[in-house]
Amino acid sequence: MTETKKFNCITCPRGCELTVTLQDGKFQSVTGNFCPNGAKYAEQEVTAPMRMLTGTVKLTGAGLPLLPVVSTAELPKDKILLAAAELRKITVAAPVKYGDIIIHNILGLGVDMIASCDFACIK
Repeated sequence: MTETKKFNCITCPRGCELTVTLQDGKFQSVTGNFCPNGAKYAEQEVTAPMRMLTGTVKLTGAGLPLLPVVSTAELPKDKILLAAAELRKITVAAPVKYGDIIIHNILGLGVDMIASCDFACIK
C-alpha cells in the first residue's frame, strides 16, 4: 500500500514543504526539499522521529523556583513525555552552572539533561 505524508521541514528557516512517500510503511522517497538535510530529516521523521527536550526542574536556594534544563541530544519523540515526567521528580540546590549535568543518561537513552543557565546561591 502506498501512502504519502506532507509536513514542513524544520532543519532550516526555509521550511520546505515535504511530501514523503511510504510503501507498506517503509520510506521510499521525498520531494519538496531544497537540500540534502531536508531529505534526511524527512526519512527520520517518518521512521524514528526525534526531538530535543527543554524543561525545568525545581530549584532551591537561588531566589527563583525553577531551573531551565535542556537535553544534550535529541530523544525519541515517543519518550519525551516520560522524560518530562522524570524532570518533575528532580530538585536541585543552587549554585548551578551552565552545563552542569542535572540528570545523567535520562531513561537509559544515553542523553544527559543539563542546566541551561547559571544560578548563584542567595543568602
